[in-house]
Amino acid sequence: MSATRLLLHSAAKPVLFVAALLPFAWLVFGAFSGGLGANPAEYLIRSTGDWTLRFLCITLAVTPLRTITNLPAVARFRRMLGLFVYFYVVLHLLSYSWFDQGFDVPEIVKDIIKRPFILVGFLGFLLLTPLAATSFNRAVKALGAKRWQTLHKLVYLIAGLGILHFFWMRSGKNDFAEVAVYAAILAVLLGWRVQQYLRKRRLMTKSVGRAQLQNP
Repeated sequence: MSATRLLLHSAAKPVLFVAALLPFAWLVFGAFSGGLGANPAEYLIRSTGDWTLRFLCITLAVTPLRTITNLPAVARFRRMLGLFVYFYVVLHLLSYSWFDQGFDVPEIVKDIIKRPFILVGFLGFLLLTPLAATSFNRAVKALGAKRWQTLHKLVYLIAGLGILHFFWMRSGKNDFAEVAVYAAILAVLLGWRVQQYLRKRRLMTKSVGRAQLQNP
C-alpha cells in the first residue's frame, strides 16, 4: 500500500488520535500506580508542558513534511495535532493551578504577575486559545480564508513564547540541553517557512517582470 493510501485510510485518524492520547494515558496510569516519582505534582506539570512543546513542533512540521515528501494527504492531520497541542497545554495549566496553587485564583493571578516565566507561558496559552477555537471549518468560513491564515500565523509567536517559558523555567537549574533541542527544531521550521516565503516572492517578482516585458 502506498504512503498516500495509508494516509487517506479511514483508520489513519483514529490511530493518530489514540497515539496522541498515549502520553495522557501514561500519566493517568502513573498517577494511580504511584509511578510518577518522589514529586508526582512536579512530574505532571513538567510532563504536560513537555508534551505541549512536542506536539507544537510536530504540528509545525506538517507543512514542511507535506511539501518535502510531496504527500498532500499529510495535511489532513494538522488540525487534530493542533488541537492536541491545546489539550496538553490545558492539562499543563490545570496541573499548575491544582497541584501548585490549589485552584486559589487570587494566588494564581499574583504568581502570574510575579514570575515572568509563568506570565510568558500564560500569554502563550491565551494566544493559543483563539487558534483552537477557530480550527473548525465553520470558523474558517466565518473569518474568511485570508484572515484565518493571518490569525493562525500567531502559532510561531506562540512557539517562541513556549521556548522562552521553558528557558526561564530551566534557568534556575542552569539546565538548557532540552531547551536548545526545542529551540533548534523551531529555528529549522521557521527558517524553512522564511525560505519558502522568499522563494515565492522571487517567483512573483520574476513573473511580474516577464509580464511587463511582454506588455510594455
